[in-house]
Amino acid sequence: MPLVATAELVAAARAAGRGVAAFNVITLEHAEAIAAGAEATGRPAVLQVSQNAVRFHGGRLGPLAAAMAEVAHAADVPLALHLDHVTSVELLRSAPAHGFGSVMFDASALPYARNVAATADAVRWGHEHGVWVEAELGRVGGKDGEPPLDAHAPGVRTDPEEAAGYAAATGVDALAVAVGSSHAMTERTAALDHGLIRRLRRAVPVPLVLHGSSGVPDAELRRAVTAGMVKINIGTALNTAFTGAVRAHLAGHPGVVDPRRYLAPARDAMARTVAHFIGLLDGEAAAADGTAPEPSANTAGTGNAAGTRTGNGNAAGDPVTADGGS
Repeated sequence: MPLVATAELVAAARAAGRGVAAFNVITLEHAEAIAAGAEATGRPAVLQVSQNAVRFHGGRLGPLAAAMAEVAHAADVPLALHLDHVTSVELLRSAPAHGFGSVMFDASALPYARNVAATADAVRWGHEHGVWVEAELGRVGGKDGEPPLDAHAPGVRTDPEEAAGYAAATGVDALAVAVGSSHAMTERTAALDHGLIRRLRRAVPVPLVLHGSSGVPDAELRRAVTAGMVKINIGTALNTAFTGAVRAHLAGHPGVVDPRRYLAPARDAMARTVAHFIGLLDGEAAAADGTAPEPSANTAGTGNAAGTRTGNGNAAGDPVTADGGS
């Protein structure tokens, strides 16, 4: 199936009052698992690769991007390619040549005025070249191996009035906001501020993005989508499934040396995780809860999943966690 644009998937999900899952890719096997999990649900998904993952691959985006594109083309469901947490202008500007129609440009570590200026420049360039641009305001901790931030600390969460001004000043197409989650959480204990999500949805005219979703319990994620979150980033949950399956296989078969023997179940475990999250975020889940999406500032906007293709292990080790996976 031809690649679809992240913008198209996000707009459709927003209009339907559901979430669209965006999964971080580190290896070919991640991409295969995401495609298999999406096919198992019959729903679309976003395959995204972060700047840290590009660094893990020697700073070369091309080989992994080509593999992701081939996996997406072979899939039976719509899949999009997205660059995540990009701080390098050079990497941003390489996106179109490698098939990426969207980029998350991350200037969130900068003071507000510099964040606005850098992001506005990225958006101008992106729109001139047909690239949909996501940005971040607030602090979602756990990126690049940093410890998770206290989600309740003053100044960490995104202020709705500031977010509205930021969206207007930068022209971003989507905004990642800090509402209580953190990157790289391996336990699902995050408690989100759903009142804040509702206020952000009313204040900000572009789709909202939740980073650090792996650490958020299922019920909290469903409520977040109902409150106004649209694009839901998931990374660490796949790595947890992958690594757990590898460890379990090697513990039971310590003499195995053929990596396919333990990478196949690892890939299948990721595919099941993908299918779970996609089903959770689909509008049918909200309907089952008896909930309905709330109005936004601008609603126009832009089983066993394994029958998969096959897998590489957590070759990145600690750098996978340091990737800031959501």
